Amino acid sequence: MPQNATTVLLIDDNAIQAATRQAILKRAGYFVIAALDTARVLEQFRHDEFPTPIGAVITDHLMPGMNGAEFVRELRRTHPELPVMVISGLDEAEYEYVGMNVRFLVKPLLPDLLLSNLSELLQQEQVGVA
Repeated sequence: MPQNATTVLLIDDNAIQAATRQAILKRAGYFVIAALDTARVLEQFRHDEFPTPIGAVITDHLMPGMNGAEFVRELRRTHPELPVMVISGLDEAEYEYVGMNVRFLVKPLLPDLLLSNLSELLQQEQVGVA
């Protein structure tokens, strides 16, 4: 893991999209933990099972079992201030995240837009505005 790299938890059930985003984030200097299962991720948060503290979460909206909004709602119970970015192909899904303190972006998402939004999200967290 690069020293002083922010750890980003990337959750997406589409392996191709996850691998693409993971490569973009790694190239930009982030340490990335990829996950497919939101229920397992919540268990890992509850039991502090990540190898390094998570600095931000990027999740897809539509996933089997638990969608992004359900996942974020559960995550906020234990991690109310953790920076979260939701990516969806459905722009109308944004209303499901009202009041959850997330950054919602619509696919397709260019790499520069992904990275600039993540950077802004992390900067807001550092100054306590998020």
